[in-house]
Amino acid sequence: MSRRRRAEKRVPVPDPRYNSPLVSNLINMVMRCGKKSIAQNIVYGAFELVAEKLEKGDPIDLILGALENIRPRLEVKSRRVGGATYQVP
Repeated sequence: MSRRRRAEKRVPVPDPRYNSPLVSNLINMVMRCGKKSIAQNIVYGAFELVAEKLEKGDPIDLILGALENIRPRLEVKSRRVGGATYQVP
């Protein structure tokens, strides 16, 4: 057991254009070598292309829907029974 106090979770800063921490996280994942402005241009450009294709709706809603589709519907844990390991929901 560590005697130090636990580190506090940092709240992600929302991005300036959409005011969304999800978009800020996406920008940070696209970013290479600390070039945040280039990553912002890439992400915002992609959002503009998506908005043109959709004509209605927000690109943020599309991103949220995509994340909902790729999220696992059920979590499983490993349980050992005898010599076999089973994945149990």
